[in-house]
This record gives sequence, C-alpha cells and structure tokens, in this order.
Amino acid sequence: MSDEETLEHEAVPEAGGVGARLKRAREQAGLDLEQVAAETRIPQRHLLTIEEGALTDLPARTYAVGFSRTYARLVGLDEREIVDQVREELAQGNDRSVTPAKFEPGDPARVPGRGLAWFALFAAVLLMGGIYAFYSSYFAPGLGPAPLKGPEEQVAANAQGAATPAPAQTPAATGPVVFTSEMDDTWVKFYDSKGDRLFEAQMAKGDSFTIPADAEGPQVWTGRPYALAITVGGRAVPKLSEEDEIIKDVPVTAEALLARADQPAGPATPAPSGG
Repeated sequence: MSDEETLEHEAVPEAGGVGARLKRAREQAGLDLEQVAAETRIPQRHLLTIEEGALTDLPARTYAVGFSRTYARLVGLDEREIVDQVREELAQGNDRSVTPAKFEPGDPARVPGRGLAWFALFAAVLLMGGIYAFYSSYFAPGLGPAPLKGPEEQVAANAQGAATPAPAQTPAATGPVVFTSEMDDTWVKFYDSKGDRLFEAQMAKGDSFTIPADAEGPQVWTGRPYALAITVGGRAVPKLSEEDEIIKDVPVTAEALLARADQPAGPATPAPSGG
C-alpha cells in the first residue's frame, strides 16, 4: 500500500466521528461487538448505535457520554478526548434527524427509574385527594356557603379572626434519602462529617443505598453524579449533576437535597483538583 493510500485509509475513520474511531480501534484490537458488550456490560444494540454515529438515538445524553467513555477505555483510546468529541457531536445534533426510539419490552435502559415511579405514585395520590375533597365539599350536606351575618355579628367575627394567630406553616416533607444507580460500575462513597465511611462500592444498575437516619452530616463522593437517581421520603429530587464530573464533599441530608430541589438546576460543586 502506498503512502498516499495509507493516509487516505487512516483519515476515513476520523471523518466518521466518535463511532468510526471506536469501531476502528475495536477492529484493530481484534474484538467483535459481542466481546465488547461482555467486557463493558453495555448492551450490544447500544454499541452498534454508537458505532453508527447515532448518539442522539441513545436513551439519554448521559448514556452517550458514559458508554462512549467506557468503550474508549476498553479499546485503548483517550477517554477525555472521546468524551469531548461526544459532547461536541451531541451539541451539533450529529446532523441527524431525531426519531422516537422504539420501546423494547424488558429493556432496563428504557424502563422508568424507581425515582420516577415514586414521583408518579405521589402525583396520583395528590390527584385522588383533590378529587375526593372537591366532591365531598360539593355534595355533602351542611358544607355549603355560610349564611350572611348581620352587621354586629360580622364585626364580632372580624375581631375574632384578627385575634386568632395564623396557623404555622407545615414543614417540608422529609424521609429516607435513597440513592439508586442507573448504570453499571458506578463508584460512590458516602461518609459523615468526620470522614467516617458510611458506604463505598462499585454499584451495579438498580443497586440502592439509604443514608442512615442517624448519620451526622452525610456527604458523597463520586465521578458519576449523573448516574445516581435520588429520592427523599419517596419524592424524586434532581440529580447532583447531569455533567460528567467528579463531585466531593457534597451534603446529602434530606434538608440539603430538598433545598436544591427548590432552586434552579445547576451542577454540584466538583472536587478541587489534587484533593
């Protein structure tokens, strides 16, 4: 093969984007898709989607970033370079028209997460409660508008109402804080304010950990904040970050997480370099 043909051959995969680079590296390593799927535990159909350059067809942006990074690590490519290129292609839309993905029964990547299921249940309970209250007040006898009062009675009622203190506001609901991994190989460490470890593991998809109720100042450290779904008392709250970043010393008490849920979405504070 001439030098010109060699250069032309090597330029083709680069022009094809992330998918072509990963495919070429896989073939040079002598691996087939089935072997890559077994090593990375990424479904083979998702690997094929990545190699075809259809990153926007994956279930979510975090899947495109996480899967591509794991694939690059296996075939010996620079993970950071691949992740940067994935983000760039996602931002450009890959010059592809996005079509709805078909739902495959039993596909864990497409099944709603546990946090979403709890949130849907909570919303259904609120809806049923509102319907019950409406029909009870509409049809139950003796619950209609109060009769009009005379001037003296109205003045007395106003004075009594002014003297009655307003009821205290109901505090925000709290409850168990549960972290559930939505991806395989999600390393995470929970520890208290003294640095004592509460839990540390390489969590598989679907694994959960509940913050102990007596933990003092619990915090979290992980490199995959986007892969951890969070609920507080069964209520789904925003993830600590949707970015591919390392976070450390982030409070995970019920109060801190609920406070974040009431604020505009934003990435968690990453760990300082060298820490």
